[in-house]
Amino acid sequence: MRTLLVVLSLIGCALAQVPPRIQVDVNLVNIGFTVRDARGALSADLSGNDFEVFEDGVPQRISFFARSLDVPLTLGLIADVSGSQEHFIKKHHRDVETFLQDVLSPRDRAFLVCFGNHLRLVGDFSASGAPLLDGLQRFERGGGHFPEIGPVEDRVLGTAFYDALYYAVTEKLSHTEGGRRALIVFSDGEDNSSAHHMMDAIETAQTGDTRIFGLRYTQREHGRLTARNKYGISVIERIARETGGADFDCRAGRHPRDLQADQRGTAVLVRIGLQIHESRAGWLIP
Repeated sequence: MRTLLVVLSLIGCALAQVPPRIQVDVNLVNIGFTVRDARGALSADLSGNDFEVFEDGVPQRISFFARSLDVPLTLGLIADVSGSQEHFIKKHHRDVETFLQDVLSPRDRAFLVCFGNHLRLVGDFSASGAPLLDGLQRFERGGGHFPEIGPVEDRVLGTAFYDALYYAVTEKLSHTEGGRRALIVFSDGEDNSSAHHMMDAIETAQTGDTRIFGLRYTQREHGRLTARNKYGISVIERIARETGGADFDCRAGRHPRDLQADQRGTAVLVRIGLQIHESRAGWLIP
């Protein structure tokens, strides 16, 4: 009898350690998005009458419609300092400075990562560009210790472009709440040492509601693009397109100020609320 009591007691303790399941009734879902016209310009003058939502071919009732015109931005600036960008380091610095001065507002926050085959957090989240520029200057002089983001990897070659995007989202932006998120990437889009691939970077940004904007600097050999250059160009174009951002060819005269309208435009956020089917109202949270 004593043995039975001990066994029952152990079973009771084990059951007590099982986390309870929480059931939540959800009757309304939010959907946030931005809208562009055929020319790629942001559309900020829309009303609820301009939208229809269907599920399995059945029209859904839109419960509310709202626009957020002044949403804080949370930004990651990702600067490529690998060998292929050595001719653009000074331009990177100047363009990072221009971007921080022209785009970052007191309500926004930004961090700065410089990468080659290591991903260095040169400046953590700040509402001012000054600490980030100070960190960039110290990094360029080779002074100070800058922590790495992501796990320590044995990278033989010099450019971990996809890893820089992936870990900037998973280790930095995914831990922020509210507002709009974006990565501003200063690079040629070429990669030769990442543990992750292009689709990892795209899907992680999509899941993390992060738009990626590329400021592209491509070094031409004898005035011509190599096959590798063309690959990098297509990579940045696709990542920007798939995440709702945009890419800018800095050699063609595009300037970080051109990003101001696009980046601030991510704050023109449309939100609609939808009533969901009764059959889908119960959600289990393990």
